Amino acid sequence: MSRFTSLFLSLLCGLAMTTRLSAQPGGQDIVIENDEVRLTLTADGKARGLLHKPTGQECLVQGSSAPVFALTEYRPYDPENMLTYVAKSTTFPANRVVREGDTLFVNFDRLDYTAVIALNITPRYIGFTLARLDYTLEDISQFKRVTEIDEFTLLQLPVKKRTTFGEWLNVVWDDEIAVNVVGTDPYTKVDSEVRDDHILLSAGMESIIKLLDVGAALITTTKDNFLDYLSVLEHDFNLPPGVDSRRLDEYGYSYYEMRGLTKENVDEHIAYAKMGGFKMMVLYWKDFATSLGHFPWKKEYPNGMADLQEVTRKIREAGIIPGFHIHFNKATRNDKYVTPVPDPRLNLTEIFTLSQPIDEASTEIFVEENPQNCTMERNRKILKINTELIEYEGFTVTRPYKFTGCKRGHLNSTPQSADRGAKFGLLDVDTSPQYVRFDQRTTIQEEMAERMANIIDEAGFDFLYFDGGEDVHPPYWYYGSKAQLDIYNAPKRKPLFSEGALKTHFGWHILTRANAYDTFKPERFRAGVRKYMLNGARYMAENFTAVNFGWNIYQAPSETSHGYQPDMYEFVCSRGAAWDSPISLMVVSLDDMDNHPRTEDNLRVMKKWEEARLAGLFTDEQKEMLKDPFQEHILLNVNGNHELLPYERVENFANNHPDGSAFLFTRNGKTWVVFWHQRGAGKLTLPVSHNAIKVYNRDMKLERKHVKRGELQTIPIDNQRFIEFNLPESQVIELLKRAEIVTVP
Repeated sequence: MSRFTSLFLSLLCGLAMTTRLSAQPGGQDIVIENDEVRLTLTADGKARGLLHKPTGQECLVQGSSAPVFALTEYRPYDPENMLTYVAKSTTFPANRVVREGDTLFVNFDRLDYTAVIALNITPRYIGFTLARLDYTLEDISQFKRVTEIDEFTLLQLPVKKRTTFGEWLNVVWDDEIAVNVVGTDPYTKVDSEVRDDHILLSAGMESIIKLLDVGAALITTTKDNFLDYLSVLEHDFNLPPGVDSRRLDEYGYSYYEMRGLTKENVDEHIAYAKMGGFKMMVLYWKDFATSLGHFPWKKEYPNGMADLQEVTRKIREAGIIPGFHIHFNKATRNDKYVTPVPDPRLNLTEIFTLSQPIDEASTEIFVEENPQNCTMERNRKILKINTELIEYEGFTVTRPYKFTGCKRGHLNSTPQSADRGAKFGLLDVDTSPQYVRFDQRTTIQEEMAERMANIIDEAGFDFLYFDGGEDVHPPYWYYGSKAQLDIYNAPKRKPLFSEGALKTHFGWHILTRANAYDTFKPERFRAGVRKYMLNGARYMAENFTAVNFGWNIYQAPSETSHGYQPDMYEFVCSRGAAWDSPISLMVVSLDDMDNHPRTEDNLRVMKKWEEARLAGLFTDEQKEMLKDPFQEHILLNVNGNHELLPYERVENFANNHPDGSAFLFTRNGKTWVVFWHQRGAGKLTLPVSHNAIKVYNRDMKLERKHVKRGELQTIPIDNQRFIEFNLPESQVIELLKRAEIVTVP
C-alpha cells in the first residue's frame, strides 16, 4: 500500500467514524410527526407505533420484529463476515437510530455502515430519502475495503390489516383510515408481505438501479382524504398526475377501437362509434405504419402525417377523443432497428463466448457456455453476433456445447466471421415473435419515445394504450414503468389518462385506468368476463382504479359461431357498471359491423349502458346487485327513463331453435320477454290469445299491428322486440318453448 493510499484511507476512515459516532443510541424513542400522524421508532430501529391523531387509531401491530430500515447483501462482502457467514442473500437490520433535526442516522447489525436519511415532513405526508451511505474503515485489518450494498430498505412498517389492501398502490384502507407507503420517484422498489395479523409495507432500492437520492413517503389519513393527499405528493415530486387523471370526466369514457383505419373509411367508423355512444376512438399504430420503431407510412397514407391528421381531425370534429394504441418497448422484425443491420441496442437474454472461430459459412457455432436456457420456440431462435443475425435449429447441452443447423444472414443481415473468444447473445425476441425487445439500459427507448412524441403531438392523440408493457428485461419493477415514463414524458401533449399492461408500483401514476383483456370467443365470453374481468375489476378497485371491461372484439355470425349478440354486451356493460368501469369495442373489420344483422341492437345496448353509467344513475345498492357474476340484468330506456331489471335466458326457446334468443323478466307485475333473431329475420308463431299479450318495438313503443285476433299470433323476429304477457311466468315459459320460428331467406 502506497503512502498516498494509506493517507487517503486514514482520512476516509476518520470521516466515516465521525458519522458513526454521532449516531450512537441515546435509548430514546424517535418521534416523527405532523398534525395528523405520529410515527414512533425505537432506538434500535423498530416501529413502535403509527398513530392517526384525529381518530386516536393505532395503525401498526405491536411487537413486530421487522426493522424499519435494513441493508441487504447477496453474499457477505466484508472480509471478516465472508470468512464467518454462509454465502447467501442476507438482510442486516438496523440496530440503532438517532435523529438530529430532519436527519436520521442509522447503523446496522454486523455491517460498518451508517445510513443518512433525510426527512421531509409536510402536512400531507412524511418523506424519507437516502442521502448518504457512510462506511467505517476500521484499522484492525489491513485488507479492509468499502463493501457493496445490493438493496436498501428505506421504510418498512407492519400495518394492521383493514378491510382492503391495494397491492398495486401499496395502501391498506377501510372506510375510515388509509395507510400508504409510496415511492416518490421511479427508482423506488415498493413491496409488501401479507402476514397473519398485518401487512408489511416496504419501500427501498436496488443498487443495480440506484441507491442514493431515492425516496419514499408515508401517508396516513382518512380514506376520504387519501387521494387528495396523494395528489399533493404527485405535484410536489413532479410525478405523472395519477389522481387528477382519475378524476377527469373523460376517465369514464368507453372507447371504440378500429383496425385498418383510413381516410376513406373513418366516416363509417365514426358513425358506428356514435351509434354505440362512444366518446373516444382509438387508432392502432399498424393502421398507418408498416413497421414499429421507425414508423414508415403505409400506402394508404400517401401524404404521411397530413393524412393521419385528417383522420384525427374528423374524429375530433365529431366530438370524439382520438386515442393511440401503441407498442413502445420493442421493434418489429421488419423495422430498420432489426434489418438489415440490427441495432446494437437490441436486448440479448443470454451471453455466449465463441470457443471456435466461425467464418461466413459456418453452420455450427461452438460456445463455452451451456445453451440450455435458450428457446426452441419457432421464430424466436435467433443469435446476434456483431451485426449478423443467425437462426439456429437446435443446440447441445453437453460438451462440446454448440448451436446446430445455423442459417446465416437471417433477416437480410450480412454473414460475418468472428474470432474465438468473441462475445455474442440470444436475441430477445418477443413471445409474439414479430417483435424484438429493446435493451432498456441504452438510449434506444428514449429515441423511440421522441419518435412517438412527434406522432402524438402532431396527430393530436389524447389517450394512450401502452400495450406489451411486460416486454422488458429484469428487474421488471423498474424497467416496466421506466419505459412507460419515457413515452409519457416525451410528448408535449400529455394523455388525459392511459391504459396498459404490466403494472409496476410507479406505473400507478401513468396507467391511470387498468388494461383491457385480450378477446374471448363468443361462446366463452361470459366465462372470460367472470374469470378475468370481474376479478380484475375487484383488484383495481382496491387500488382506486377502474378497469377496462374489454377488449370486446366485434364478430358477425359465421358457420361455426353466432358471433356477439345483444345479451353479451348487456352482460359485459352491466358488470362494468357495477365497478364504475368502461368497456371497449374492438372492430377488426368493418365487414363484421356491416354484415352482422344485429349491429344496431348491439350498439344500442352499449349506448344505453354508457349513458346511464356516465350520468351516475346507478345507486350503490344497484351496483352491488350488478356484481353478481351469474345473475344477469337488462337496462331498459322507457321514454327517457332507465329501468334496471334482472332477467333470465329462456331455455329451449322455440323448441331450441338455433337462431332464436329470448330472455324473461318481470316488470310492473307482468311477465316480459325480449327476443330477437341471431342471424337474420323470420316469423315467430306463438300459441297465445291476442288478449294476453302486447308487443313493443326496441324503443318500447307499442306495435299494435303485430297482435291479431285469435289464439295464434305471428310476430316478426329480427331485431330486438318485447312482449308483455298478462300471464304467469310458468305459463309464459311453456308458451315460449312451444313457439315456432321460420327463418326468412
